[in-house]
Amino acid sequence: MTERFPSPSPARDGIAAPLPPARFAYDRHTWKEIAHLLANLPMAVFGFVYVMTVLFTSFWLTVTVIGFPLLAAGLMGARQLGKLERARARALLGVRVDEPSPLPLRSRGRNSGGFFAQLWMALKDPVGWRTVLYDFIRLPWGVLTFTITLVSLFVLWPVLPFIARGLTNADRAMVRGLLSPSDELERRIAELESDRGVVVDTAAADLRRIERDLHDGAQARLVNLAMGLGLAKEKLLEGQADEHVAAMVEEAHGEVKLALQELRDLARGIHPAVLTDRGLDAALSAVASRCTVPVKVTVDLTARPVAAIEGIAYFTVSELLQNVSKHSGARSASVDVWRADDRLLIQVRDDGRGGARLDGGTGMRGLADRLGAVDGLFVVDSPEGGPTSVTAELPWRDRDRGQA
Repeated sequence: MTERFPSPSPARDGIAAPLPPARFAYDRHTWKEIAHLLANLPMAVFGFVYVMTVLFTSFWLTVTVIGFPLLAAGLMGARQLGKLERARARALLGVRVDEPSPLPLRSRGRNSGGFFAQLWMALKDPVGWRTVLYDFIRLPWGVLTFTITLVSLFVLWPVLPFIARGLTNADRAMVRGLLSPSDELERRIAELESDRGVVVDTAAADLRRIERDLHDGAQARLVNLAMGLGLAKEKLLEGQADEHVAAMVEEAHGEVKLALQELRDLARGIHPAVLTDRGLDAALSAVASRCTVPVKVTVDLTARPVAAIEGIAYFTVSELLQNVSKHSGARSASVDVWRADDRLLIQVRDDGRGGARLDGGTGMRGLADRLGAVDGLFVVDSPEGGPTSVTAELPWRDRDRGQA
């Protein structure tokens, strides 16, 4: 009689279940890295051939007339190769590299500099030259990575993910190091482009404000004045020189005085005469006298900056003192202006309730943008309960040199 034993199972006697069958457990990121490494060889060959044929040929032709334009065109073509490599690294390696700013070669203004200035700009393009270096050194690296990846795919496939990760990390470093924008230059270009937009928007807003003030203020009063004087003229021509005509003339006289006052205020808002004639000390003292709280003004300047910087400083203090009058609830305030090396510093303090912020709806953001457009700084320190201290910093340029 044969004894039958039960078959082993994971639920009985503590015996483990059979192992699952082996499978090719590569995720999509690993396959992308493998595809990138296999594509390195054709891309490296293409880039190396381009560099050797186009750029080196044009370099030897620089002894002729066509050499430098051909070299500039080759560098611009290298820029396109760099764009293609950045796109490939972004799609397969997940490397996010910002695109460099395009060369401003199509400007037609008076400052474009003409053909030779644009040619020189293309010849000294750092982005193009770093792309040339990238394509030049990639051929041996492309051969090495292609060979290792292809062999490992058939022989060392269990450890291929680790090999692929190590090789692609080197690729990531090359892309970031050689195909990234020139950090300082590109940052400065981006800032200038942003500042130019801020300046244009600010100028457009100022023009709209002036147009609105003229239309709603002085223009409307002058229209009423013309109508009143026209009616008075008709009555005088009819011989009706009575008290009604005198009242109409008196009303017209009052409209004239109000229109003149509004025009003076508008002109002061554009550029006050006292600022042009006597400088920041007198102009800021005049602004402080119109503030609803006592303001101490201290201006320590031995010379005057250029008119543009002086105007921005004036309107910054004017706007800040308006905020003190309307929103701070302060009992006193102070304005200090001084020069430190090549910077003009402004500090406005008040002992009000505090809580001022750049996004608080009191015009602080507009002031910060206006100062940033001329390479300035704007810092607000206003804890709840006060006091509030606003510091503005502007670049200093001497008036004589700025007007030269």
